[in-house]
Amino acid sequence: MSTRSILGLIYLVQGLKQLGEDPSPVLARHGLSLERLDPSTRIERGRELRIYADLAESIHDPMMGLRLGGFYGLAGYGPLVMLLMTCGSAYDALQTGIRYQRLTYLFGTLSFEPGDHVSALVLSPMPMEPRAFRFRVDGEVSGTYKLVRDMQVSLGLDIHAERIDMPYAKPAEAAAYERYFGCPVSFGHAQARFWIRNEHLRLRLPSADPNAHAMYRTMCDQQLVAQQASNETLADRVLTHLGLFSGSYPTAEEVAKTLDLSERTLRRQLGDEGHNFRDLLAQARYTKAQHLLRHTTLSIEAIAQQLGYAESAAFIHAFQRWAGKSPTAWRQG
Repeated sequence: MSTRSILGLIYLVQGLKQLGEDPSPVLARHGLSLERLDPSTRIERGRELRIYADLAESIHDPMMGLRLGGFYGLAGYGPLVMLLMTCGSAYDALQTGIRYQRLTYLFGTLSFEPGDHVSALVLSPMPMEPRAFRFRVDGEVSGTYKLVRDMQVSLGLDIHAERIDMPYAKPAEAAAYERYFGCPVSFGHAQARFWIRNEHLRLRLPSADPNAHAMYRTMCDQQLVAQQASNETLADRVLTHLGLFSGSYPTAEEVAKTLDLSERTLRRQLGDEGHNFRDLLAQARYTKAQHLLRHTTLSIEAIAQQLGYAESAAFIHAFQRWAGKSPTAWRQG
């Protein structure tokens, strides 16, 4: 499975504690504690996503994701920050950030959308359950906003968004988003977008340094090579994605689209690895069923619903096939 720095998770749970939340029960369910997290270690991407999804379910403040973006420290991005700050212009820094986005804490995907007078930094979010989706998107949008603003403060620049688009329905707290970002915010879009005036993107960075830039680029390239050397399979990626859902699960076509593949290619590559989508879906359901039986007091009927079964009898039959015993017996034993 692919891994990434655990710093992103540390920043998030530290922020939760400072904002009056207690993330320790969720961390404990995953065998972790804030006090024992080593900032120099790495965490499996899928495991981190499951933790985020569980944290989202435990939080009652709908604005929490937005507020947490402010806890991501500039220094935590390592050589990437210096690579961006030594670019020649704001536009160059934007394009470089997109190229090296795997070195950030994002799970969504960054791209650039040019326009005649304003252009957009686009964040295509990873699909998740609705509550976890807003929590994660808000954190990624506000975290990206803070990174850009922190860099500007250190450089003495003011490159602000003209407006921001958010990829979910307008919430009751919409006005608070405009106060937070200091610009108009609209909702109901397919992706998140930061709209920036082209004249701002043409600004030269006072810290531009071609020699230092080449050095930091080499360092960032080395980090990317280390990440890409992961032995994560396509089946691993499919299981990670399926693990984000409850109630209903995406189709093979929808999963393929998320992974930037055609459905035919997805099925062929899974076959080459000795897997098929139907079995992976069953495996994802079985894993979630075990977690819910072990760590919650939900009824068998409620668990069946979270696994996408219309009838609890269908879930019981499937679980007996997976585990060799009924869900009740498995929970008791």
